[in-house]
Amino acid sequence: MELAYWHWLVFGMLLIVFEIFVPSFTALWFGLGALIIGGLMLVNPDITLFWQLLVWLLASSAFTWAWFRFFKRLAPDRTKAGLSREAIIGETAQVIRAPHPDVRGMLRFATPKLGSEEWEFICEQPVAVGDRVAVKDVSGNTLIVTRR
Repeated sequence: MELAYWHWLVFGMLLIVFEIFVPSFTALWFGLGALIIGGLMLVNPDITLFWQLLVWLLASSAFTWAWFRFFKRLAPDRTKAGLSREAIIGETAQVIRAPHPDVRGMLRFATPKLGSEEWEFICEQPVAVGDRVAVKDVSGNTLIVTRR
C-alpha cells in the first residue's frame, strides 16, 4: 500500500488533535511535519516512501528543535512556583497551639499570608501558646519556625 497525500494530512491532523490530550508540545511538531509531507505529496505524488519518512522525521525534528531552542524561551513563565516561599519567610506570628511529639503546632498571623491566617508549624525549640515565632523555611504546607 502506498501512502497518498491525504494519508499524511489525516495523520498530521490526528497528531495535532492528540496534542490537546497530551499537552507536551511533542505530537504537535510531528503533526506539522506530516502536514508538510502531505503538502509535498500534493505537489509531487511520486515521492517514495523512504523520502516521505525521511523528510517527515527531519521536518518534525527541526520543528521540535526550533521550539525548544528559540520559542520556548520567549514564552513567559506564568507559574508562581517559589514565590510563596519568599513572601512568607521572615514573617512573625503567634502560637495558638503548641506542638507535641505527635501533633504539629498551629500559629496565627495578624493578617492572612498566602490565603490563610492559621498555619501548621514545626519548631526546633520548645514553644508555648502565646509565644511569637518567625518563619525560617517552608516544607510543603508546614512552616518551619524559630522562637523570637
